[in-house]
Amino acid sequence: MTPPDRRSLMARVAPSTLAGGLALAIGFGSCAKKPAMEELVSPAAPARLAYPAAARGDVSDDYHGVVVADPYRWLEDPDSPETRAWVGAEVALTRSVLDAVPQRPAIHARLTKMWNFERFGAPQKVNGRYFWSRNDGLQAQAVLYTAAALDAEPTVLIDPNTMSTDGTVSLAGTSVSNTAKYIAYATSDGGSDWRTWRVREVATGKDLPDLVEWSKFSGASWAHDDSGFYYSRYDKPQNPLEQVNDNQKVYFHKLGDPQEKDVLVHADPAHPQRGFGVTISEDGKHELLSVWEGTETKNRVWHRPAGKPTGRAFKPVMDSFDAQYNFLGNIGDTAWFWTDKDAPRGRVIAVDLQRPAPEKWTELIPQRAETLEGVTAVGGRLIATWLRDAHSVVTLHDAGGKELGELALPGVGTADGFGGEWDDAESFYSYTSFATPTQLYRLDVKTTQSTLWKKAQVDFDPEAYEVKQVFFPSKDGTKVPMFIAHKKGLELNGDNPLLLYGYGGFNISLTPSFSLSRVAWMELGGVYAVVNLRGGGEYGKEWHDGGRLKNKQNVFDDFIAAAEHLHAAGYSKPARTAIQGGSNGGLLVGAAMTQRPELFGAALPAVGVLDMLRYHNFTIGWAWASDYGRSDDPAMFPLLRSYSPLHNLKEGVRYPSTMVMTADHDDRVVPAHSYKFAAELQRVHTGENPVLIRIDTRAGHGAGKSTEQLIDETADVLSFLVKELKVGG
Repeated sequence: MTPPDRRSLMARVAPSTLAGGLALAIGFGSCAKKPAMEELVSPAAPARLAYPAAARGDVSDDYHGVVVADPYRWLEDPDSPETRAWVGAEVALTRSVLDAVPQRPAIHARLTKMWNFERFGAPQKVNGRYFWSRNDGLQAQAVLYTAAALDAEPTVLIDPNTMSTDGTVSLAGTSVSNTAKYIAYATSDGGSDWRTWRVREVATGKDLPDLVEWSKFSGASWAHDDSGFYYSRYDKPQNPLEQVNDNQKVYFHKLGDPQEKDVLVHADPAHPQRGFGVTISEDGKHELLSVWEGTETKNRVWHRPAGKPTGRAFKPVMDSFDAQYNFLGNIGDTAWFWTDKDAPRGRVIAVDLQRPAPEKWTELIPQRAETLEGVTAVGGRLIATWLRDAHSVVTLHDAGGKELGELALPGVGTADGFGGEWDDAESFYSYTSFATPTQLYRLDVKTTQSTLWKKAQVDFDPEAYEVKQVFFPSKDGTKVPMFIAHKKGLELNGDNPLLLYGYGGFNISLTPSFSLSRVAWMELGGVYAVVNLRGGGEYGKEWHDGGRLKNKQNVFDDFIAAAEHLHAAGYSKPARTAIQGGSNGGLLVGAAMTQRPELFGAALPAVGVLDMLRYHNFTIGWAWASDYGRSDDPAMFPLLRSYSPLHNLKEGVRYPSTMVMTADHDDRVVPAHSYKFAAELQRVHTGENPVLIRIDTRAGHGAGKSTEQLIDETADVLSFLVKELKVGG
C-alpha cells in the first residue's frame, strides 16, 4: 500500500533525464547525415580556467568532539546577493566553455530534429473511459487526452503548455474519480516537489473552483461517491525551498469547499517524521491508511470501513514497522498485499481485514529466486512482475495465487504498467530495452494475448547495436551485474570512450530502458554501461541492505570495480572513461571521483547529495537517514565523513574533468550540496582540465523540465563529453 509518491522522497534521476530527457529521447538517427569523425576532434586543452572567487568563511561544527570546517556555509542561502553573484559568475564561465565547443551547434540542431517524434503514455481506463498522455514531439510538456473508446477521436483534457509561457509548469499527478466524472490533477511549478491540486470536469474540460496547496509526496484518493478526495499535505512553510518538511497530515477535501474547510483525517504530532497516505478499495468498502517514516522500506497499515471522513477510527492491520506492505486489492474483507515480511525478495499474502493476526494470513504467491518487483490485481488475475538479473519476467495468477503462465515479452527488457480494475477484461503495459524504443501493448487478461497499441517511430536501427549483460566481482568478491551497450563491431582496444552510469540506493532498481541520448553517444563510438550496484532493489531486501548505512562503501566499491572490469576487458581506459549519476547517484559519482580520481577522465554528478554531514537539515533530507544514517549519531558520523564527497576533496590532486549539475531551486536535494562541492573542487583541483558547474533555472530535481530545457541539457552533456574524452579524436 505504498502511496504513489513515497519513493519520490528520494527518487533517482534516470539516465534518460540526465542525458536525454524522456525515456524516448534524442540522438543521431541512423538515416540522417552524421558528422564525420574528424569533425568531432577536440581542440587542444586550454590553460587552467580562472574560477569565480568564493569566499571561505570561518564557520565550523563540532561533531562529537571533532571540529569540521564548513567555509561555504553562506552558499546554503540560494537567494542571498553573494550566492546570486557567485551563481551568475559560474553560469557565465560554464557557458563560455560549453558554447565554445565547435560541435555543440550541430549537436543541438540534431537533437532538436531527432526529438520531434510522438510519445505516448499507457492508457488508464476508468468506468469505461480512457485517459492517456501524448507529446507531439517538441511540445514543452505532454498533454493529457481522453476518449470513450481506444479507437475514438480523443479530446484534450489537460494541456499544461497553456499554464506557463516558458513551458515549466508540468502535470505532476492525476486521479480520476470513480465515475470518471472528475479528475483531480496536480501541477508543479518549475520542477518543485510542491504540488497544487485542482479538479476538472471531464465532460466539459472546465475547472471547478477547488484549489488545494502545500501538498507534497502525496496522491489523491477519491471517495467512492465522488464527493471529494483524501490527500496529504504539510503546513504552509515560511521558506518553501529549504525548510524541513515534517508533520505531514491527511485531509479530506470536499468538492466545492475552500481548502480551509478541509477535514483533518489523521495526524501524529508525537512522531513528526511519519508520513501518511489513504487508499480506498476499488469496491468502495474499505479505507486503508499507510504509515511510514522517510524512505525506510517498512510501513504500517491501518484500516476502517469506508464512510464519512471523520468520526471513525482506523484500526491496526499491520502495526509493527517490521516490513513493507503494499495493498493490491480485495474481494470482500479479504485483502491482498505484497510484502517482504519473511520474504526479502517479496511475496503476496491474503489478509482478513476483520481478523488480521499474522497467524491467519494465507500465502498466495510465495517468494522465489527472482525478486517480486510489483503486483497488480486486474481482470480477475494477479499480474506479477519479477526481476531476473535486473530484467522483467511477468507471470499471471488466479485469485488464489495459482500460476497460470508467463507472459511472452519481446526480449530482455523492462515491462511496466498492468493497471486496471478487477472486472476489466484488458490492461495496458509498456515494454522497453536498451535497443527497443518504448512500445505500448493492450493485454487481453483472460487469453494473455498482447496487441501492440502504440510504438514510437524513431529514426533508429536496433540491429546496429549490441547489448550484453556481464557479471564481475566487486572488491569483496560479490558478483555484480552490468549491462553494456555499443555499436556492433566495436574493437576492444582499450581506447573507446566510455560512459558508466549507476545509482545504488533506496531499493531502486536500474533495468533496461531506451534513450536516444545513449544512441547519440554510441553513434559517436561511445560505450554505455549501466551497473546494478548494491543498495538497489534488483535482488530484494538483502541487496538493498548490502549497500546502505554501514555497508554504503560497498556501493562505491561496486562502481569502481565496474570501471576496472571494463578497462581490463578492453572497453576503455581511465582517460576516456566518464561517470554519471543523479541524486543518490550524484553522491555515487562524487564519492568515486574523490576516492579514485585517477580512474576517470570525466565526471557528471547531478543534483547530488554531496554534503553528508548536513543533508538532513533541508526539506525532505531527513527521510534519507534510513539509507545513510545521520551525522548527529556518533556511530554514523565517522562513516559519513569517510565518504562525504565535499569532505574528501584534497589539495594538490588532479581530479577528472567535472561538470557538476544542479538547479538553482531544487527543493529536494538543495543546490547548496552542488554549490559547496563545486566551489571547493575548483579551489583544490590542480589540473588544467575544467571543473564546471551547470546551474539550471526554472527547474528542480529533474522532473517536469520542458523539452527545450532537456535538449539544451543534453547538448551540454554530449558537448562536454566530446571535448573532455576527445570523442572522435
